[in-house]
Amino acid sequence: MVLAEDLRQAVIQQAIQGRLTKQLQTDSSVDVLLKEIAQEKAKFIHINKRKAEPKLAPYDENDIPFEIPTNWRWCQLGDIISYQNGYAFKSSDMSKGGNGYPVVKSQNLMTLKVVIKDGNDRIECPDEKMLSCQIRKNDLLMCLSSQSSNPEPLGKTAIYELDEPALLNQRVLKMTLMKLDMLYYIFYVINSAYFHYDVSHKGDGSAQSNLKLEHVREMLIPIPPIEEQQRIVDKINEIMLKIDEYEKIEKELEALKKEFPTNMKDALLQAAMQGKLTEQLESDSSVDELLEAIEQEKEELIAQKKIKKEKAIPDIEEEEIPFDIPENWRWVRLGNVGTLTRGNGIKRNEVTELGFPCVRYGELYTTYKTKFDIAVSHTSQEIFNKSQKVHTNDILMALTGENNFDIALALVYLGEEVIAMGGDLTRWSNHHMNPLYLVYVMNSSYAIHKKSEMAKGDIIVHISNDKLATILLPIPPIEEQNRIVERLEALLPLCEDLRKM
Repeated sequence: MVLAEDLRQAVIQQAIQGRLTKQLQTDSSVDVLLKEIAQEKAKFIHINKRKAEPKLAPYDENDIPFEIPTNWRWCQLGDIISYQNGYAFKSSDMSKGGNGYPVVKSQNLMTLKVVIKDGNDRIECPDEKMLSCQIRKNDLLMCLSSQSSNPEPLGKTAIYELDEPALLNQRVLKMTLMKLDMLYYIFYVINSAYFHYDVSHKGDGSAQSNLKLEHVREMLIPIPPIEEQQRIVDKINEIMLKIDEYEKIEKELEALKKEFPTNMKDALLQAAMQGKLTEQLESDSSVDELLEAIEQEKEELIAQKKIKKEKAIPDIEEEEIPFDIPENWRWVRLGNVGTLTRGNGIKRNEVTELGFPCVRYGELYTTYKTKFDIAVSHTSQEIFNKSQKVHTNDILMALTGENNFDIALALVYLGEEVIAMGGDLTRWSNHHMNPLYLVYVMNSSYAIHKKSEMAKGDIIVHISNDKLATILLPIPPIEEQNRIVERLEALLPLCEDLRKM
């Protein structure tokens, strides 16, 4: 998280400026410490038969980035370490997850430790040159390169704390400290924002995708007495634990912030369906009379052969009712309050830029809105004439989706012209109720879960008209439907505004 990481960097910066802990007169001399390090380094290079390292470019007072206590000293990183570059292993040298020496790459460098993963490349029979790049416990490993798309690993440094021997890959630098007591203090300095920025921007001032070895070695390091280094490390560790706890809270708050608009929308729709979003008025008309009018109209349309007689829909059992609704509302099945008509297949090669308007499953799916007010495509008169049509205030639902929760998402067609309807779509016609109320119900969490339970398929899922027809809907009086829609139309845009914040 951004704020937690800012706090970590602020703590480290205060620490390496001597502002986090007390300076004690009893502390040992840094000058003596640096002389001992120089002697240890000369001995280390001799024993390990290393070549003499190039001399460091001198620095002057103008190079010093900030003030430090008077008993501290500035030195260059190359003064207190011995370094070694990694080996350019070939893919043919390595095996995945086998036996042998693990090859440490930049992706193995985590926040503090080097982590060997199960699938790490390994070398079973390393030759002498490969073994010369062996990593030992307490070596510091630094990533020297990164991709422009992800600069984060550049300069990232971790401590090799494992007993298992490993080999170092190219573009990772091994740094061996001459005084192990300084390990964790130097680790924090190298992972400070000051160090990262100064090394990566040294020279022309612009960030590099590859760190230059001489820039790393020349980097100025503030060195306190060895006792003060330990106090700094202890204090940083203590504070970092608290920051880690804060980060957990920060992540939880961020997740809540992301989830809140969706949760708020779901809560609004649920409240609306339970009659808790608006006031119930005694002057509202009867839902029973509304349902009788719908049933009478369906019978007339069947008699006129404008629609087919539908399969019998089962009665509602008491145990099916998912939640309480006001006394003047009624539970009905979707198929009782409208007519479901599946569309005809309109093939891709039958879609044209000009001609008669049509809408296909893919267009509906990718342009999902509550109000769908324009036709996306066109087709020929022949295809148009033989296709099912969508009229103003019809509700469209997709019968196919990529997962259970996308299936049968509903929208209302508010356009004035008649449009042809393609396959994998169904039209839900009902002219006695507010279609937007029905759309809100069908797009609520309650209805989405019901539809997902009924859908079939793995990668692509499907639902039938017969299944949709059995879904329970809470139906209020028409006046209450209108009040609910008006209220939701005012509140739901606020959820979208929150989502964009």
